[in-house]
Amino acid sequence: HTCSHRLDNKMMGFSCAGASAPPQRRQASVRASLQGAGPKPSLPARPGVERKQQLVDRLLDAKEKSGKSFTQIASEIGCTNIYTAALFYNQQQLKEGTAQALQQAVPQLSESDLKEMMRAPSRRFDPDLLQEPTVYRFYEAIMHNGEAIKAIINEVAGDGIMSAIDMYATVDTTPGKLGEKRIVVTLNGKFLPYVEGKAADNVAQPDSKQ
Repeated sequence: HTCSHRLDNKMMGFSCAGASAPPQRRQASVRASLQGAGPKPSLPARPGVERKQQLVDRLLDAKEKSGKSFTQIASEIGCTNIYTAALFYNQQQLKEGTAQALQQAVPQLSESDLKEMMRAPSRRFDPDLLQEPTVYRFYEAIMHNGEAIKAIINEVAGDGIMSAIDMYATVDTTPGKLGEKRIVVTLNGKFLPYVEGKAADNVAQPDSKQ
């Protein structure tokens, strides 16, 4: 099952080869993930909040010099616009198969920074970010509607949650009835059911014979 939620305003997000990719590419990506041996080992990001901020500053400078929006870059590299923006904020990892396309889309990116983007990032956020009105609206929308969202997920999919890792996220606009611009945010996350704690399924059990 897949749970999709649309909210009126803006958030950050996650997966590549998602809504912006053609169906054939998405199907091929799914087949490859099912047939492959899982994710490759990754070098961890170098520690340090200041180091991360300096990297983000350079990435955003390169993006501005390209003259392209996140959505334009996303269409060129085959990722969702939120995932693409998160790459530039070093909140997502640049995958090997996407690095060349990103370099072509934003040639101002240096080789060394591209290599840094390919490390497993240290994902974090500033607690003061909640003071930013756009971000706070999401907090407000989820908190006020959280119980209703959970109840509907239970009704349509069962006892479980929506993944925030195996998730595609996009920001789009649509005209309202009066012609006003409206923001559409789509969070398309995999449904993760809670498992029953059967002892026989617990492969981490110690050997009772010892």
